[in-house]
Amino acid sequence: MNHFIDVAVAFLGGTIISVQGGYRVLQHPKKERIFDRLADARWFLAVHWCDQFPTPAGILTHDGQVTFQNHAALAMGDTMFLPLQIRKAVFNHCLTLAPGEFTTYTVQNSSQVDEHQLVIMGLDIDPRYGRVALVRTKQSESLAPF
Repeated sequence: MNHFIDVAVAFLGGTIISVQGGYRVLQHPKKERIFDRLADARWFLAVHWCDQFPTPAGILTHDGQVTFQNHAALAMGDTMFLPLQIRKAVFNHCLTLAPGEFTTYTVQNSSQVDEHQLVIMGLDIDPRYGRVALVRTKQSESLAPF
């Protein structure tokens, strides 16, 4: 008798399904790729979420580290995208949000003429590490072109 239960989960615009031996992400470019842990599949989709935006986006942890940033954030520079002095405040904003809820945070940078706005979402990807903040910039005149 097979006691395996098939599960499908929607996460950040992607789909994770349980398969023999782990979890498969339907959006993964390698169809045969199986993740050992559900958290690993979620991390893949969080990175995929950041990569979809033409404006800077990244994943911020509780200790102020940007664990992933998309190409636009790299081109802008991580301290311009998320200045060190605001990272704690940005992360604290994510802690107040319900799952799937977004908030906006305005970054005022003395070296920039214009300010830019960040869209922040708190997300529990891996219970071992706690919540992370998914952060992306709203389209802004000061951000284009790179």
